[in-house]
Amino acid sequence: MTLIEVIQGVSDVMDGLGVAVVALGVLWGLYVFIKDLPKMPIDDAYKLFRNQIIRALLLGLEILVAGDIIRTVAVSPTLMSVAVLGAIVVIRCFLSWSLALEMNGRWPWQSPRETK
Repeated sequence: MTLIEVIQGVSDVMDGLGVAVVALGVLWGLYVFIKDLPKMPIDDAYKLFRNQIIRALLLGLEILVAGDIIRTVAVSPTLMSVAVLGAIVVIRCFLSWSLALEMNGRWPWQSPRETK
C-alpha cells in the first residue's frame, strides 16, 4: 500500500465521519425532541431540535472540509483540484455562516445582543 493510497483512505474515512456526524446528530436531536415534547411547549422543543440539527451540520461540514483538504493537498495537487477545493470551501463557509446566523440570530463576528 502506497502513501497516496493511505492518504486517500484517510480522506475517505473523514468523509464517512462527516456524514455520520450529521446523521447521528439529526437522530439524536429527533430523540431529544420526542423525549422533551411532553415536558415543554412545542415551540421550545422545535427550537432545541433545530439548533441540534444546525450544530450537527456545522460539525459535519467542518469534518468534510478537512477530508477535502487532505485529499486535494496530498493526493491530487493540480491547479484544477485546488480551484475546486477553493470553491467548495467558499460554499461551505457560506453555509456555515448562514447556519450560525440562523441559530444565533447574529453573524459570528457580531457581539451577542443584550437581553433586557
